Amino acid sequence: GRGLRSHAYIHSVQFSHHVFLNLHTLKFYCLPDNYEIIDSSLEDITYVLKPTFTTQQIANLDKQAKLSRAYDGTTYLPGIVGLNNIKANDYANAVLQALSNVPPLRNYFLEEDNYKSIQRPPGDIMFLLVQRFGELMRKLWNPRNFKAHVSPHEMLQAVVLCSKKNFQITKQGDGVDFLSWFLNALHSALGGTKKKKKSKERESHEGSFLPWGTLLGATCVTLVHPP
Repeated sequence: GRGLRSHAYIHSVQFSHHVFLNLHTLKFYCLPDNYEIIDSSLEDITYVLKPTFTTQQIANLDKQAKLSRAYDGTTYLPGIVGLNNIKANDYANAVLQALSNVPPLRNYFLEEDNYKSIQRPPGDIMFLLVQRFGELMRKLWNPRNFKAHVSPHEMLQAVVLCSKKNFQITKQGDGVDFLSWFLNALHSALGGTKKKKKSKERESHEGSFLPWGTLLGATCVTLVHPP
């Protein structure tokens, strides 16, 4: 909030820090004067927080591999960037990085419109996995990152919550177990079922990547645990 008793307002007065960003609306405000700042030079910041991709950009990802330069001067290849190891989450990082380089899965999650309208029962927390994975995927493939690495913190918080702490940030886990759980959880959260036969309506609603979950599993097990 920006009210007189809000942390942002008090901070602006005490420390003379005047520019604040609303993380939900992605609008900038000047406090304590409380007016919106409209300046195109700030667009880089909002894009890092919420990168977007057009259908054409997604189609060209594998055709036009191009190095990008981060704000700190380092160069990186979008999609081939590091994930911060917060404490003991490297097992999950390996799986998430492998999945981010499976083109059909990547392409599906780079475009939020593919899944944002899927309806879930009230109180269902599993769709949080879908939202956080999509956000992480877009940050990994962002050609305008400030740094050549990305924090998976929000994604991993969703994993801890949705797995009921079976997979944690502070405790090592098994990459293959995590991969199996994660793909099944995504499949279920996107409206998938355990039935082999699905109606045309359900197939259309779920998205094209769901039928080849088995292929994804086999591919990523090889990537995480090479022979």
